[in-house]
Amino acid sequence: MELRHLEYFLAVADELNFTRASARLHVVQSGVSAAIRSLERELGVTLFERSTQKVELSDAGAALLPRARAVLDAAQEAREAVVSAEEGLLGTLDIGTMTAHGLVDLPALLGDFHARYPRVTLRLRAAPSGSGGLAQQLLAGSLDVAFLSVIGRPPAGLTARELGSVPMRLVLPAGHPLSGMDGVPMALLAGEPFVDSPPGYGNRVVADRAFAAAGIARQVTLEVANLPTVADYVRQGLGVALIPELDLDLGPDVLMLPLLDAEPRWPVSVATSSTRRPSAAVRALLALVDQHVAGSPM
Repeated sequence: MELRHLEYFLAVADELNFTRASARLHVVQSGVSAAIRSLERELGVTLFERSTQKVELSDAGAALLPRARAVLDAAQEAREAVVSAEEGLLGTLDIGTMTAHGLVDLPALLGDFHARYPRVTLRLRAAPSGSGGLAQQLLAGSLDVAFLSVIGRPPAGLTARELGSVPMRLVLPAGHPLSGMDGVPMALLAGEPFVDSPPGYGNRVVADRAFAAAGIARQVTLEVANLPTVADYVRQGLGVALIPELDLDLGPDVLMLPLLDAEPRWPVSVATSSTRRPSAAVRALLALVDQHVAGSPM
């Protein structure tokens, strides 16, 4: 078994598509297919269930996946240690982030990191599935670090450190019957249609828990994945919203008000896998994070 075979296996497992895997590896597709067949023959198992419509991991492939990652991580760590001793830090960092968080100046953080460690390749991915999706990618090993919202204890297999939190605020369209108030009791929101993020997003978890704790049922009629666009739907009279008080341009005809009897807060954390030893590049990035948290002295 060669490291190259495991690298090809990992690319196909991540992409679940031989064409995309070959593009990622910069190898012709026939070479990737041949390497996978060779690995399957050596192991005596089928690693992928293939059809004309899709590629899926078999049970044997799913069992191999975390072990293949561990082997390649160890090999990469050894390679980086040798080269870094001569030439400085290098490697690749896969970083996940929510579409909006406001507490970390991510462009400044990554710019600072790049200036210090120009030989480290940075790959940033926004999560279309929210904090829940970022946590799953960390657990699967496809991300090295993620900025996400962890409510309560982090999922098993993750280490998370809270960087701060912001209060949740009610967003109303101008002219709403509650818009003339300085703050709104939660009880008055019973029966209101809500615009919110899909399940799995940290702000959705905070909002759901706040209303459950108050014993108030609420109806989410519209789910919007991109937090900054929530106000656009509120403006059109399609519902009200409870979102983090971030530096978002809500635009005209929308008001942001506090809740009077509760102040749920939305936390932002930086997280890594607790089952994989962080690389030198991961440790270097984590060491810079606090300098780029909003309000921290530079």
